[in-house]
Amino acid sequence: MNGADDNDHTPQTGHKTGHKTGLKPDPAQLRDSYRNSLLLQQMRIATLQAALEERAIRVEGLEASLSWRITLPIRLARSLAAGRLPSGLKLRDILQRARDIQRDEGAAGLRRHLRRRLQRRRTPEPDASARLADIQVALSPVLHRSMLIIAELSVAQCAKYRVWQKQEMLATLGWPCVVIDWHDSEAARSALQCCTEVIFYRVPATQAALSLIQEARRCGLHSWWEVDDLIFDEPLYRLNSNLATLTPALREEVLSGIRLYRAAMLACGRAIASTPVLAQCMRDAGVAEVACIENALDDETIEIARTLAGPRAAPAAPMIVYGSGTKTHDADFATAAGALARLMRTHPTLRLRIIGDLALPVSLDGFASRIERLPSTTYRAYLRLLSQGDIAIAPLEDSLFNDAKSNIKFQEAAILAMPAVCAPRAAFRDIVVVERNGLLAQTPGEWEQALDRLIRDPGLRTRLGEAARDDVRARYAPRHIAQTQLAPLFGPTITDRASRPLRVLMVNVFLWPRSFGGATIVAEELARSLHDRDDTEIAVFTSRGEIDDRPESLLRYDWNGIAVFAAPLPQGADHVAGFDNPAAVRAFASVLDAVRPDIVHAHSIQGLGAGILRLCQERGIPYVITLHDAWWLCDRQFMVRGDRNYCFQTRIDLRVCQACVPHARHLEARAAILRQVLDHAAHLLSPSESHRALYLANSIPPDRISVNRNGIRRPTRQRSTRPPGSVPRFGFVGGNEAIKGFPILRLAFETIRSDRWELVLVDNTLNLGFSSIDTADWHVPGQVRVVPAYDQDTIDTFFDGIDVLLFPSQWKESYGLTVREALARDVWVIATSPGGQSEDIVDGVNGRLIALDGRADGLIAAIEEILNAPGRLDGYVNPHGAALADYETQAVDLREVLGRAAANPQDSSEASAATRSRVSNT
Repeated sequence: MNGADDNDHTPQTGHKTGHKTGLKPDPAQLRDSYRNSLLLQQMRIATLQAALEERAIRVEGLEASLSWRITLPIRLARSLAAGRLPSGLKLRDILQRARDIQRDEGAAGLRRHLRRRLQRRRTPEPDASARLADIQVALSPVLHRSMLIIAELSVAQCAKYRVWQKQEMLATLGWPCVVIDWHDSEAARSALQCCTEVIFYRVPATQAALSLIQEARRCGLHSWWEVDDLIFDEPLYRLNSNLATLTPALREEVLSGIRLYRAAMLACGRAIASTPVLAQCMRDAGVAEVACIENALDDETIEIARTLAGPRAAPAAPMIVYGSGTKTHDADFATAAGALARLMRTHPTLRLRIIGDLALPVSLDGFASRIERLPSTTYRAYLRLLSQGDIAIAPLEDSLFNDAKSNIKFQEAAILAMPAVCAPRAAFRDIVVVERNGLLAQTPGEWEQALDRLIRDPGLRTRLGEAARDDVRARYAPRHIAQTQLAPLFGPTITDRASRPLRVLMVNVFLWPRSFGGATIVAEELARSLHDRDDTEIAVFTSRGEIDDRPESLLRYDWNGIAVFAAPLPQGADHVAGFDNPAAVRAFASVLDAVRPDIVHAHSIQGLGAGILRLCQERGIPYVITLHDAWWLCDRQFMVRGDRNYCFQTRIDLRVCQACVPHARHLEARAAILRQVLDHAAHLLSPSESHRALYLANSIPPDRISVNRNGIRRPTRQRSTRPPGSVPRFGFVGGNEAIKGFPILRLAFETIRSDRWELVLVDNTLNLGFSSIDTADWHVPGQVRVVPAYDQDTIDTFFDGIDVLLFPSQWKESYGLTVREALARDVWVIATSPGGQSEDIVDGVNGRLIALDGRADGLIAAIEEILNAPGRLDGYVNPHGAALADYETQAVDLREVLGRAAANPQDSSEASAATRSRVSNT
């Protein structure tokens, strides 16, 4: 690190330097990239584990110390007397919160919350992310129509017919559908940011569930609450005789659940029922919008039935089969039990098979040798056991509760061409045509007569079974239900991509309200400009600050009418995750599914990691990268050495870099991963020719990278006239970083003898609630003021208050946005050269260029030049101000690059070369 230009070094990046320009990455290169990621993650885990062990040793040492042991009783007594732990938390609140979490999410959920709480930082970030999480947003037109089902999945049969079956049918309509267990609240909250419809299936109104329903409302979603049983109306449920067969504890648990189900249903405001009777009960309960989607067949059921199909021979010992899904069917079965007992006596060879939980009535006690009891099993095994019988039965008590049930037991028997005798409840009456495809029975006599006929007449069994099979295939086929019941409710998705504008997903690590740095300002302004075009749709993927109740989930919010998806960044000193972040890749995958962009435009992605663009490669989505800085080449991002000075490398040599950061073991793998992502970009953009030259020196082919000069927001009013004879006013916007020249700036003003000047220092951390610049110990004769950072609304006021912008940056800036903002407002600029910061400065005409040599001499001379002739600033106008690019011009050229890359990523480089030539000649 001797400050020399290392042009003679060959890059030591640990990978081949060849490149590809299309969307078909070399599988070997992609495999190697993932192999390097795995290596990095192993390093990351080892580093974090070592840090944890070191901290544990420190804590153990502290707790073993004499002073800690002596003061422990005092600390504990004081805390308990105040009703809290030594940490300051109230015991009552802790216990109540623990009980709530365990009730809502179980023991695993409680452990998960405790683990997150221990990992969370105590001091929240001073940003607006938490406030954004409470602001209502609208459904964006960039969201591809998709369904999210947040469901209770513990009851396999219920999940099959109301969740997985619906996912399958929605797919036939072109609807992507994601299913998440409602207990996984973080995953559900993230998924809510990316869908356009949501169904809460059999979800009770626990605190966690209500927060998800509230989040759905915040995201502008129509929330549907769905169920296939009358479990939301306590008075009607109490009429169900099966309730009396439960233990008191289980009965109370069921009834309390009913109240929670009802509250969740009303909180959603829309409901989906499995039968018309159930739908009417929902309306009677106060739900204004109710739809009916029946239980139906699905591909799995049809396929299983096909494998079980075959001619049915008349058995010597016929078998009746009854499937009991839950423990709440004892009273239902009792309605047919007397008839079954008489038939068992009448037909000595008759057998009865019961699958699932059921308490047999005493009337059947004498027939144990002919009654087969089987436990609940998998669905495939259940249908196999059912198919081995000859007659299926579906007894139900005569009640409104049972009228609300579906006819799934008839469908399951019918698809096996098996005759069924069913109770005449509403859903069965709707499909069973007596003597044609089935039989109905309610009284003991009717049950005995219907079953006796089927036992004695194999031909009747065959005729009814085959007719039932044909009827359910026609009426309950999944595609038929999808078209007749789901499509009218949700509609098909829109798949005509050719008829819509170019859809761009922009990525930048920061965005409003966490705007930070020039690259973020450029990204924001370009997003605005592209959003205003009729031929472009845009969404943004970015990061967010810490939010207590959502540590890991995505957050969608609106910014100037643009949909923004924000993911949390790695916490603490997790350096590897800054460029290889699997969590960000998972979040980005959801956003890609939701937006389905034609192209991805990446700005600064440090913290989010390069894996998000590798994911674009896998999915065949072209991406363009704007190289705002040297992050893709330098682990320190700005090519700053450990002593905070510029390293002056041009062609990067990792051997030199390793000496700069000797503790880093990841440099070679990092370089390989990032280079692979660069090589497979549809195109690369640089904000300046100087910065482009840096990447050319590092083996980026010239036709792969062009200049898209950063724009500026032009002044909205004329500059105020400088009072004649007033002292020169200097401004500095670089913060307190050495790389921005802050120490050199201070040395210069402490060296200058004149007191006829004023210096305005911008401290951008003042907007975050603290200060990073302290001038109390400066020994200067002039006046120094520290002010907060300006924004795009106050930029004119700031530059109106200075005459000269000082930009003594100590590295070759990629652009220098502040320099252009000053030049556009007729402010004289003193800046280092070479670098992107100097390209629009004509030395002696609109500013003064000084050497980039780490010394203060040039800056002192340029300042004294102004102090010796302050009148030269009176009435000064930059003669080259009109040549500066603005955001509208930049957006036009960017849109051309993005459009060509999206249409033909293989050939985007040639088109972009023409754009580069036009922009460079502007």
